[in-house]
Amino acid sequence: MDWYNIILFICMSLVVLILAWGLITMARGGEYNKSKSNLIMRYRIVFQAVAILIFVCLLIYKRSING
Repeated sequence: MDWYNIILFICMSLVVLILAWGLITMARGGEYNKSKSNLIMRYRIVFQAVAILIFVCLLIYKRSING
């Protein structure tokens, strides 16, 4: 497995974990959901943006290496 596949797997895993955290929090409801739901959504958006940026950079890198 190449190093860029490992990086992509880590990025996708982080996004999925944050999404699951938000879904579980929303399903449970309560005070924690009211106080943390927007923060968790912001985390998810930031991590998705970073994952997409890393994905695009790795695509450009692979294209430049392979010609």
